Parts: sequence; structure tokens; C-alpha cells
Amino acid sequence: MTPDPTRDAPPPTDAVRVRGAREHNLRDVSLDLPRDRLVVFTGVSGSGKSSLAFGTLYAEAQRRYLESVSPYARRLFQQMPVPDVDSIDGLPPAVALQQQRGGSTSRSSVGSITTLSNLLRMLYSRAGTYPPDLALLEAECFSPNTPMGACPRCHGLGRIHDVTERTLVPDDSLSIRDRAVAAWPTAWQGQNLRDILITLGIDVDCPWRDLPRDTRDWILFTDETPTVPVYPGLDRDAVRRAIARNIEPSYNGTFTGARRYVTQTFAKSQSAAMRKRAESFMVATDCPSCHGQRLNPDALRVTFAGLNIAQLAALPLARIADLLVPASVATGIGATDIAARRIAADLIGRIGVLLDLGLGYLQLDRGVQTLSPGEYQRLRLGTQIRSSLFGVAYVLDEPSSGLHPADTQALLAALDGLRGAGNSLFVVEHNLDVVRRADWIVDVGPDAGERGGEILYSGPPDGLRDVARSRTGPYLFAPPAPIARTPREPAGWLLLADVTWNNLAGLEVAFPLGAFTTVTGISGSGKSSLVGQALVGIVARALGQALPAETPDGAQDGPAPAPREPQGRVVNGLGAGGLAGVRRLVVIDQKPIGRTPRSNLATYTGLFDTVRKLFADTDLARSRRYDAGRFSFNLPKGRCPTCEGEGSVMVELLFLPSVYAPCPTCHGARYRPEVLEVTYRGHSIADILGLNVDGAYALFADHPALEVSLETLRRGGLGYLRLGQPATELSGGEAQRIKLATELQKQRRGHTLYVLDEPTTGLHPSDVDRLMAHLDSLVAAGHTVIVAEHDMRVAAAGDWIIDLGPGAGDAGGRIVAAGRPTDIAQAPDSRTAPFLRRVTG
Repeated sequence: MTPDPTRDAPPPTDAVRVRGAREHNLRDVSLDLPRDRLVVFTGVSGSGKSSLAFGTLYAEAQRRYLESVSPYARRLFQQMPVPDVDSIDGLPPAVALQQQRGGSTSRSSVGSITTLSNLLRMLYSRAGTYPPDLALLEAECFSPNTPMGACPRCHGLGRIHDVTERTLVPDDSLSIRDRAVAAWPTAWQGQNLRDILITLGIDVDCPWRDLPRDTRDWILFTDETPTVPVYPGLDRDAVRRAIARNIEPSYNGTFTGARRYVTQTFAKSQSAAMRKRAESFMVATDCPSCHGQRLNPDALRVTFAGLNIAQLAALPLARIADLLVPASVATGIGATDIAARRIAADLIGRIGVLLDLGLGYLQLDRGVQTLSPGEYQRLRLGTQIRSSLFGVAYVLDEPSSGLHPADTQALLAALDGLRGAGNSLFVVEHNLDVVRRADWIVDVGPDAGERGGEILYSGPPDGLRDVARSRTGPYLFAPPAPIARTPREPAGWLLLADVTWNNLAGLEVAFPLGAFTTVTGISGSGKSSLVGQALVGIVARALGQALPAETPDGAQDGPAPAPREPQGRVVNGLGAGGLAGVRRLVVIDQKPIGRTPRSNLATYTGLFDTVRKLFADTDLARSRRYDAGRFSFNLPKGRCPTCEGEGSVMVELLFLPSVYAPCPTCHGARYRPEVLEVTYRGHSIADILGLNVDGAYALFADHPALEVSLETLRRGGLGYLRLGQPATELSGGEAQRIKLATELQKQRRGHTLYVLDEPTTGLHPSDVDRLMAHLDSLVAAGHTVIVAEHDMRVAAAGDWIIDLGPGAGDAGGRIVAAGRPTDIAQAPDSRTAPFLRRVTG
């Protein structure tokens, strides 16, 4: 018998009352949620948890807040979607702490998003040690983002963007006539510059490397712009004779050095394509004035604890807290001592919260783009804890993401602090340790997509025990059954030596081949550095395999710095011998499958190409001579001309962030009306993009290629995703599972090494079991799988564990233990062992 969802409901005056919620797949949901409690939303991936917590509760709180702004702004916001819900009563002001990093720029750092940098600048201004000849500086003088604080040479970026001979002339065996100076423009303008050099007496047919050094430097780096007569088609001797005879030139041309051309094009061109081309010839290096520290010389002369502010910001948070302790207990009576004590004490308090959340290994100057989504969310959570707000509803998106079980305990303490301060916590979560601490559970399901969206249970945790349809209950209440399996014997060993990257220093590590290996360790111990970066980089070099170029998140201030690479080497001769037999490396990470809404599941997996061909093969399409390109929302002949295939248009607001509203012409369909008239089995091409994977599988069941692709996605627990769901709406875990499904469709010949970084992120325990079946099938087929992971059930179900630590940051990066799961569970120095023992018996 299914319990009454309203059983043990909170009193009406202390409840958030939701009536008739129909956002996304929610089925006319009505329920009461207690305020000032920890409410956890559970259910399989895609069941509707986020639709209720974020799409309904937070969206409605945000809408009500925006109603308080000016009538002008309110008129613009009327174009924003309104949550599909009849009513919500008792809803307090809400703060959403999601895992997305938003539009952070390259100047955003740990210090800026936590406001710790503001306090640190005040500390240096009021309590720093000044040289005798330097007057007191205001706090703004210690910020690289203000005119008074920024280094005048690099404008506070810490880098300068310049060119080198190597970037301007990639092949020095070519002559100038053969376009040795690749950075110069193509077509007529490039020929013009070459003709000018002929007039200047330079041999344009000589290999670049054989030209005199001073000639090469002048061509590339001069700021001179001489104007000379040009005689196209004549060689040096003929030009010399023409000038001597005073023959009229075709025109007078002005020379521009290669560096001058590149930098001016990058700074001033209105063409994005030309700027991008110019950027490809530039490199970013540390500023020679501030040496990468971003600040003006005076600010860098002020010290605290013997360090300038840039040096202090480069230390781990835990180390900064230690340095601040003496200042926080200063006993002097001067104003400087009082200021130092108060500021230092505040800094220690704020940093202490972050230390409790397991973030003590982060540095204040670490860029936001380098943080994992879980790290970013916990930083924001720590900031909120210190804000001392009360009466607020915090809506959190899997705050345990990326946390080792040991660190999860600190997270729970932080959540208890927020709740104890009089706040309501609405948490979407899969981690069973967090679910068990809930005051109230809302279980959504029973399955994903159209088979979800129902409230299976809403009440105190123990009541979920009797809900037979719940996918969460069996994992939450069933006694832990030890995972007993016989680990596979390795087919060989992959030994890496001298691995140096981030907090890894000269590490030697052996991975078994033909097996499933889990790399564990507390948050910040070096798992991602080892698995997702060092292992990948070293093996790719050894195999001669190119990896996809990194695409930085957020806005960039010019060219990215020259890429650094992990150091290390593959050692041959151990067991089967290095990479013997490994044919290919496949990296399946959580990076987005696309950077814009134009990228989606259908386009990434390639199945949309087949769908468009099916539409082009219909009778109506053939009669109109529509090819497959007509059914692409990226091409002018098929897409809506108003939104250019985006499906939405941006509304500019004066003092608030821009918002997106559905396109008024196509109403979000993306296509021209005549394209939508073509149907396949009663569906337009826009209807197909609106189908979820399960729906598309039923529609295309008789098409083998599509059936295989869609079935692989379904087996990965992604049946609820829409084919046209924008890549920007997908979580990191969803993006990773799409990549895995795409890989599984391919017929791999030979031994493949699969590397995954926390593949269970965002997965319900039942979906984790499904994922493990996928990965186990790869190993059974003779491949190797290596994952960095916190889920102890995954670690216990593998063949080998490499546990890193013992701490985070500088205190980690070493191998604490390596061996079979049952051996690691007994390792005395491992912080993973106590949690592993729960599932290994």
C-alpha cells in the first residue's frame, strides 16, 4: 500500500504549499513542504526533481522578486517563461546554488566570488608593512581590476600578448614569395607587402632561414612604415632599373611589419574571422613588469607576513589561515593593530567555513574556469553561510558532487548550520549520506521523463521505507550487501614514471591493463590531475594521438597562455610492457558537448544527420527539391530568419542581465514555416527535436542505425532527454554519459584505454548500477577502464584501486595505497578505507 503523500504534513503556517505544478514532466503535482527544514528531493535521473526544485520553486521565487523592480523592467520580464503551476503559498525569498559557473570572465577567481579578496586588500591597505618611502595605499590599489591597482604594462591581466618569429613564420624553409610570413594577409594585400620588400631590395626567393638576422627582425618587428614605389611582377634588379630610369610605378605602397599587422588586426578589426586569424599567431607570456602578479609596483612593495598580496593569494586557503592567526590575536593598542586583528579574524572565520567544506587546498587567485562545478557551488555555499541570512530558502543542486565521503560529513555540518540559522533548504541530491540526514524527503518518479513526474512520497524519511514504487527506498533502507566479486587478473601493466602536474611531483604509478581501475582519494588529493590530465596527456603523446584542444569557459581577455603539459613518461618492460597492445585512448569527461544552444544530443551523436536524410526522402521534400541541408537549423535555407535557428531572441535590459524569450516568429521551432510543412510519420523536423530519446526510439524502431544509437542512450539512463535539448542545459554528468553512449556505438578494433573522471556525477544509485554494467562490458571485451571516482560502490565493484592522499593540495598527490578493493579497505593510512569497508564487508 502506498502511503498518503500528505501524511505528517507540516502545519499550514509553516509550509510551502505547491498546487498544480506541471513544469516539464511534472504531473499536476500538489504537495506541502516544511519550512526551516532540510528537504531533499530524490528520484532517478530525469524523474522531475530539478523541475520541481529549480523549475518551479526557485523560478517562482525569482519571478516574484522581479515583480518588485521598476514597471519598465517588469514589462520586459513579461516575456520570460512563467513556471507552469497553479499556485505556491508560503514561499520565502530564495537563493539558488547551482553547479553552473555562469559567465565568469578570466578575471574571476576564488577570491572574487567569495569576497575574500576584498578583505585581503583591506588588510594590506590598513595593516601591511610599508617601505619607508611609500605612503598609505587605498584598498583599491591592491586590486588588479582597478586602474589604480593594475599593472600599467599588462592592465592587470598578468600576461602580455605578443608574437614570436616561430608563430609568425611556422616554416622557415619557405621563401617570402612562398608565404613564409604566414601571419601576413592572404590575396592582394599579402602580395603587396611582398612587392614592397622587393622594392626595398630584399631577396624574396631566398629561404627565410638563410636571410640575415637583422633583415628578418626588421620584416617581422619593425614599427617603421615606409612608403615606396611598387612595380608588381618585376624582380629586384628590374625594380632597381625602373627606379633609376624614373619609370612611373603602378602605385606607392606602405609597408607594415608582421607584428604590427597582427596586433592591430586583433585590436581593431571589425571582422571576427580576421581577429581569430590574428589571434592564432599570438602567444601569451608573463608580463615582464609585474612577472604575472598583475599589480602595480607600489602595491607589490607592501607585505604582510613577509609576502606581498599576490604571493599570499597564491597560497592554499589553509596556509593563509595559518599565517593570519598571529595577526588575529595581536595585542597592540595602535589603530593598525586593531585593524589587523579585526580584519584577520574575519578572514580566518570566512576561510574556516571553506576549510570545513573541504576546500582548503584552493588558492585565492585560482581562476573560476578551473574549478569543478561542485567546487564552485561549495564556495558559494560557504559565502552564504557567513552572510548570516535567515528566513531564506536555499535551493541546492547536488552539493555533494565531487566530494569524497569523508568531505561529505563537513558538508552536512554546513547544511545543518544554515538550517539552524532559520533557513529552509531544498536540496536535489543522490548521495545517500545526504538523503539520510533529511528532515523531509520528496521522492519523485518512478522513472524518468514521461514515466516520471509523480510524487511517490513526501514526508519524514522513515516513511519512504514502505513505498514499493520508489527507486530510492531499496538503496536507502536495505542493509548494505557486501560487493563480493573476484577481481580480474591484469593482462599487463601500464607504468608511468616522473609524473609531475599540479600537486603530483615525480609520481610513479602502475595501472593494470584489461581491468577496471578506480582512483580514489579525498577532494583535492590529485585524482583529476592524475587521471583526467597527466595520464591522458602522457599516454596521448606516447600513442601519437592528438586530443581535442581545450576550449576555455567564459570570456577571455585575448589569447590564452601557451599551454602547459603534464610531465612524465611511459616505462616499457613491466609485465606486458608499457602500452603494448593499446591501440587507442578515449577520454570521456564532463566538459560540455557544445558551447552554444545550437549543440544538442541529436547533433553530437550524429543521429540527426540520419533523421534529416529521412525527411529529405519524403515525397513532399522530393517534390520541392529539399535536400537534407534544408532540415538543418544552422543553414539559412532552412532556419527561421528572425532567430537564425536559435529558437529564442535576447532581450537587452539596461541594469540587469539580458534575458532570452521564445522567438516571436517561429515560437521556438527554429525553422521556416515551409520546412515545418514536411512531416515524417506525422512529425515535423521540429517535433522530432522535441521528442525525448524514449519517444524517438518508438518512432524509429524499424531503422537499424537509429535504433542502435537510441537504445545505447536509453541503456545509459538518458531516455528522458530531448533530442534537441541544448547542450547548455545539460549537466556535466549527462554530457559525459552522452559521450559514453556515442563511444559505445562505435566498433572499436584492438585494445582501447577508456578514461573517465567521476562518471557517476548526477546519477541516482540505480543509474550507477546501469552505468557500471556499461563499463564492465567494455572490460569484458578486452579493453581497459580507468576512472577517478568517489562512489564507494563503484570502487568496490572494480578490479584495482589506487588511493591518493593523504590530504588535499600540497598535502596530497601521493599514493597512499594500491591494490584490490578488499586490500584497500584494510589500509591503515587511507581515508577511503573506512567508507570502502561499508561495501566490501
